[in-house]
Amino acid sequence: MPIIQGAITLLLFVFILGTLVILHELGHFVVARLAGIRVHEFGIGFPPRARVLRSKGETLYTLNWLPIGGFVRLEGEDGESSDPRSFAAARLRTKLVVLVAGVAMNLLLAFVIFFGIAWLATPQGRLVIGEVQPGGPAAVAGLVAGDAIESIEGVTFDVLPLTRAFGDARAALRARAGQAVLLGVRRANGTAEEVRVTLRPPDEAEAKGATGITIGAFEPTGTYGGHDLLAALGDGAAWTADAFGLIVNGLGSLLSSIVTSPTTAPPVTGPVGIAVEIGDVFWQYGSIFTLYVAGLLSANLALVNILPFPPLDGGRMLVLVLKAVLGGGGRLLRRFGVPVRGPSAATTISIERLAYLVGFVFLFGFLAWITFFDIARQLGGGGAP
Repeated sequence: MPIIQGAITLLLFVFILGTLVILHELGHFVVARLAGIRVHEFGIGFPPRARVLRSKGETLYTLNWLPIGGFVRLEGEDGESSDPRSFAAARLRTKLVVLVAGVAMNLLLAFVIFFGIAWLATPQGRLVIGEVQPGGPAAVAGLVAGDAIESIEGVTFDVLPLTRAFGDARAALRARAGQAVLLGVRRANGTAEEVRVTLRPPDEAEAKGATGITIGAFEPTGTYGGHDLLAALGDGAAWTADAFGLIVNGLGSLLSSIVTSPTTAPPVTGPVGIAVEIGDVFWQYGSIFTLYVAGLLSANLALVNILPFPPLDGGRMLVLVLKAVLGGGGRLLRRFGVPVRGPSAATTISIERLAYLVGFVFLFGFLAWITFFDIARQLGGGGAP
């Protein structure tokens, strides 16, 4: 059944990524309409056009053949229009709000996904013991490598977010340093029992660990819990912040890799790698973990799009600000007494279009570069041949 499984994985990838991009574009669309900017088309998927879904009013709603994502076509978004309701004619702050709305929509979606998981279906997990220190508290209590700790004093562990699961369990043990605690243990043979372990005192726990074990893995148990509404709201915000931290660290590693080792596989994945990872998560861990990955991708889309690089939303915002400052012969700077002559309006538009073209070519090349390594990984190369 590998073909069927692969087809389902592909459909799942297209659905998740397409939904994230459509919601991003929906943010632009809604705010543009609220601001009175004329919207010519809201498209689901990318051209060529498959069919018109609705043609009443000034906006055309279309379904297009390329299924990943969507787009919004605004009057005057290329910088030229005589229509007073065009994007070009809108005030600077209105343009910036329209552009940032897509980022805000993805950020909101990430928060909603994380909040929903924390509130309704938080996966529970167990700490699988990798090593046991001879003579340590765990060894004295009879714990061995391969056993798994499922609870501490009856309190189970949340697997998500992945960045905090180990830390929460470690903190729970160190907070009880010097005490005898009851651990829910799943033996390597599958039997469950409760084991009382007297933890090391605080000074020893800081240096050697409270239990004298090394955790080999943190695996799901297939059970789910949930937090109360207020706690889940806080969790949603905290998980979103954690996701941003992961992405920022990933971008830093990517830049370092490009500078130091441009011919080796980058520490990020492109569309092929993302599709494979979504499939792995879905088939191994189920829908809740897949939804969590969708939340990470939504946060990733928000952060990447706000980067000040054309033609990303952040880059378009930067260009608009520079146009406002330098465009029209440097009119805004001269208003504040700065003696400068910037480019004419026509020249500014030409520069803007060139910046978007160069940025698009660069991004396309970057995507192709990452995809090459994605395919190499799947073929077993792991890097440049």
